[in-house]
Amino acid sequence: MDDVGPEYQHVYLSPHFDDAVYSCGGTIALQTLQKECSLVVTVFAGLPGPDLKLSSFARRIQRTMSSHQQAFSLVELRREEDQCACSSLRADCLWLDYLDAIYRGSPALYRWKRAIGGRMRQVDAWIVEDLLHLCLALHRRLPSLHWYAPLGIGGHVDHRVVSAAAFRLLVYGANVAFYEDFPYVLHPTALKKRLQELGFMMQPQLVEISDTLALRQQAASLYASQVRINFGTAAALYQSIECYSSQISPKQGAHVERFWRPALQGDCPHPH
Repeated sequence: MDDVGPEYQHVYLSPHFDDAVYSCGGTIALQTLQKECSLVVTVFAGLPGPDLKLSSFARRIQRTMSSHQQAFSLVELRREEDQCACSSLRADCLWLDYLDAIYRGSPALYRWKRAIGGRMRQVDAWIVEDLLHLCLALHRRLPSLHWYAPLGIGGHVDHRVVSAAAFRLLVYGANVAFYEDFPYVLHPTALKKRLQELGFMMQPQLVEISDTLALRQQAASLYASQVRINFGTAAALYQSIECYSSQISPKQGAHVERFWRPALQGDCPHPH
């Protein structure tokens, strides 16, 4: 983060390798067309140690993603996918060293699906503070940066961590927009539940991506290890992106991505 310079106008905080591209790849592509530089920062991109003992839950998830049995090898594969996806949008990528939730703790902190989608463990609170410290240092060096962070739809603990740090970044005057976590937002009640959970008013902001929809779809498909676990098939991935971006557009035949901003930024509490 210390090496990020003024050549960037936009910084996307992505909990995992695919989240920012899945959720707002059309906006990233649009910014590239407008000659603006974007940086995708994947937060939970750390390489697990070779001696890490995986929980049965983590092993199950890994088998769904890839034939790689070692966590280290799988994360390396996902880094390669991220590099390809971001490059296809002509964005740069940066990987932070925090471990994905399924790799944290010994014994594992998050050993089943309900735990992953539940409250953040107190032992993980340091990650929020540490990530805020990193982002705040960058904001103070480059105060005109546009930041984008997950709204936290779906409740995945890693998304909650990044969202909490980003909401606190607002207090220091950073320009932060919150994107809709895709594909979690496809669940009929997920967005409403998250907005209610925040406890303060959020205002939507639409970005039309009709001209870059295909670029978002193509970039998303480059996360090959994630297609099966998130969508089932590549065709379903393409269709779900196309349908949702059309569904939330007020203009027939157009495609948009929707971002959210607090109505009164100075009054925001610290969401979890």
